[in-house]
Amino acid sequence: MVELHTTEPRPPTMTESKNISVSFRVSPSFKQLLEAAAEREHRSLTNMLETLLFAYCTEHDIKAADKSTVAKKSAKAKGAKQ
Repeated sequence: MVELHTTEPRPPTMTESKNISVSFRVSPSFKQLLEAAAEREHRSLTNMLETLLFAYCTEHDIKAADKSTVAKKSAKAKGAKQ
């Protein structure tokens, strides 16, 4: 079972910038369930998804790559395409 009240890894704080937009299509039932869960927890849809994802990653010991690693991979991928 996924615990919704977790502290590791933590979602971005209010002072951290949320400047990356993600868009994807979901089934109507997925959206209904997300809305119901978010309403029950008094969360926005984005915050509900973040909470669930961070709890899942904590449970399965999944860590985000640090920013320098991501930047290096991005630069390497751009170089390979040219």
